[in-house]
Amino acid sequence: MQQLFSAFGIDWRLLIAQAVNFGVVLVALWYFLYQPVLRTLEKRRQIIAQGVADATQAREALAGVDEEAAMRVKNADVKAESIVSAALAAAAIEKAKLLKEAENRAIAVNKDAETRAAETAARARRESEQDIARLAILAAEKIMKQKHD
Repeated sequence: MQQLFSAFGIDWRLLIAQAVNFGVVLVALWYFLYQPVLRTLEKRRQIIAQGVADATQAREALAGVDEEAAMRVKNADVKAESIVSAALAAAAIEKAKLLKEAENRAIAVNKDAETRAAETAARARRESEQDIARLAILAAEKIMKQKHD
């Protein structure tokens, strides 16, 4: 083996020293570089996994909030519809009440007008009767004066 090494110009002591140096550099790189890089990659993997889990949880929470908002809007629509229905019913009742009051007032005004018309007609009749009676008396006086003359 010695002849093989000397034929290629390799010094076996130098080769062993280089192998030892390579081993030392390999161990140093593994300890000081490879292990910290692996720890950093593991931390990043955990951060990414946590981010994915948080995003999934946020998506689920958002879906729940969307459903809750939809339910609230639906409930608000139902309440609004019931309020409008109640208002329309109250308005219809108030309208009927006002119409009834207006009819009663119209009937009262009509009765009052009929009563006044009847009183006016009665007064006119009485005045006419008085006028007729006065005229009849005047005519009778005139006839009597003519018969006496």
